[in-house]
Amino acid sequence: MNFRYNKKPIGVFDSGIGGLTVLKQVMKLLPNENSIYLGDTARVPYGTKSQETVRRYTFQNIHFLLEKGIKILVIACNTATAHSLEIAKKTFPIPIIGVIEPGARAAVRVSKKKRVGVIGTFGTIESSVYNRAILSLDPKFKIFSKPCPLFVSLAEEGLTRGRIARTIADRYLTPLKQKRIDALVLGCTHYPLLKGTIQKSIGKSVKLIDSSIETAKAVKEVLKEKSLENKNSTGSYHHFFISDASSHFLRTAKLFLGKVIDDFVQVDL
Repeated sequence: MNFRYNKKPIGVFDSGIGGLTVLKQVMKLLPNENSIYLGDTARVPYGTKSQETVRRYTFQNIHFLLEKGIKILVIACNTATAHSLEIAKKTFPIPIIGVIEPGARAAVRVSKKKRVGVIGTFGTIESSVYNRAILSLDPKFKIFSKPCPLFVSLAEEGLTRGRIARTIADRYLTPLKQKRIDALVLGCTHYPLLKGTIQKSIGKSVKLIDSSIETAKAVKEVLKEKSLENKNSTGSYHHFFISDASSHFLRTAKLFLGKVIDDFVQVDL
């Protein structure tokens, strides 16, 4: 084991701040690891961009993080994962993990009825990326998808509980309840903040698949498989870079990560 190399950080990037939910789980599951987070807040959202543009942005983000000396990369953005993961794996010399496959594997693992719901942004749902990922693992599954765009605004405004959140959740999720699903994939990195409200709305019998948790588990597995774990010491740093600093970022980052970020650096990508 190369102790010096293994102390290198885990790199995480997202088009904005949603990926902080993934980083939070990575930090929780892997307390010995260092990390670097890049939020491309100047160019968010990626979901409205063309595939070519998303790939260009993704590659720019990866090059930035590689220059920081990361040992593994997490693409904590559903759109970037859908458009860029496979080509990025073939292009860059480090392990790269997206947020879609871990969630799909978990859905297949926990669903007994083989009836799974997927919620996400319009872009993610229209891409059918989760459908393809789940069916590639088991073609007998039935998948029912529903875009829930207002969940993003609720998460960023901190309105994750209460009457407003529950009313919107019921409006979105009632059609999925009628499909008799027994697992629901939270296909957007914002949605874990609404997990309590979503669970109450969809019912206790439905298992929620939190892609941020599943992605952190995948990171742990790959680090162990590649002998890249930092076993020598406790992680000493978590650095944050963003392409546009705003009061909105500072306010909402605390909601997503669970702590104040006061050491971020603004960068030009």
